[in-house]
Amino acid sequence: MDAQLKKGLLEICVLSAIRDEESYGYKIISDLAPYIEISESTLYPILRRLEVCGAVTTSTVEFNGRLRRYFKITPTGQKKLEEFNDTIEQFNKISSFITRGGKHDL
Repeated sequence: MDAQLKKGLLEICVLSAIRDEESYGYKIISDLAPYIEISESTLYPILRRLEVCGAVTTSTVEFNGRLRRYFKITPTGQKKLEEFNDTIEQFNKISSFITRGGKHDL
């Protein structure tokens, strides 16, 4: 898979993993594991980029004597997910055209 495409998809996957509730790194990796492979060294730069662009916010909570950083999606992050859904619909139409050998739907 193209590196840039995978990078963008990983961002969307991370946002999707925290869409309904805030989460922390290890849980995000576990939630994504059945769908796409992602390591901590890949996840945390993605989370930092998403935080810088305002797509996620962070909070720190003590857990078992250690600080755990939680990530929560923002309205900007929600908008990124909505834009992705629009894009994927367009992509699916194009993909369907290509797989039908350039034939239009009848």
